Amino acid sequence: MRFAAIADIHGNHLALEAVLADIAALGIGDIVNLGDCFSGPLTAGRTAERLRALDMLTVRGNHDRYLIEQARNAMHASDAAAFSQLNEDDLQWLRSLPTSAVYRDEIYLCHATPANDNIYWLESVSVEGHVFLKPLGEIEALAKGTDFPLILCGHSHIPRMVRLSDNRLIVNPGSVGCPAYDDDAPHYHKVETGHTLASYCILEKGEAGWLPDFRAVAYDHMAMSCLAKENARPDWAGALATGWMP
Repeated sequence: MRFAAIADIHGNHLALEAVLADIAALGIGDIVNLGDCFSGPLTAGRTAERLRALDMLTVRGNHDRYLIEQARNAMHASDAAAFSQLNEDDLQWLRSLPTSAVYRDEIYLCHATPANDNIYWLESVSVEGHVFLKPLGEIEALAKGTDFPLILCGHSHIPRMVRLSDNRLIVNPGSVGCPAYDDDAPHYHKVETGHTLASYCILEKGEAGWLPDFRAVAYDHMAMSCLAKENARPDWAGALATGWMP
């Protein structure tokens, strides 16, 4: 049993196309999507057109939710930029997405955590802004009641896996389209992968259980960086060009 998991595309259709091509080259037909599909100053409309044509199980991320819950004038700049490119069918597609799902009867999907789409499951943020692996006990507390051998989440954009004490496995495939960002909550911090590649993960079940194969794919990231610059977002332009926040 083998499938691909993608997350946090953030309206980067060139990164998405590169990842989809890599998945197809591996002969994998099944893909799940962990949300935050469109938000960003890039190509939300083209990303929506591509995603809606694919037959994949998708769960709604926090930025997907903002696009259908917030008024246009109340949105963050990245959400507003995406919203301006989306049509009513795209928004209706977002409204139809579940906040969590179970895939193949044994794989749990959510964007961030089962109860909250806007907190990190596997990472903590110190008051000084350092992002670090959350203690196992805190990770397991968030996993209480999610009794599936494989649990998938996104949100932090950091490819990571954590094996729980009862052998459940939590995997974050990383971000397809946004290698670095900053945020004010719970404290100001930066998340930086330090590279410009599109990240995703292949999950395969064997005799030892579920094993992840984290993959990174090259694409024309400078085209997206230039687009972000043209759209007056130097933060995104720098992140896409280098994998670091400027």
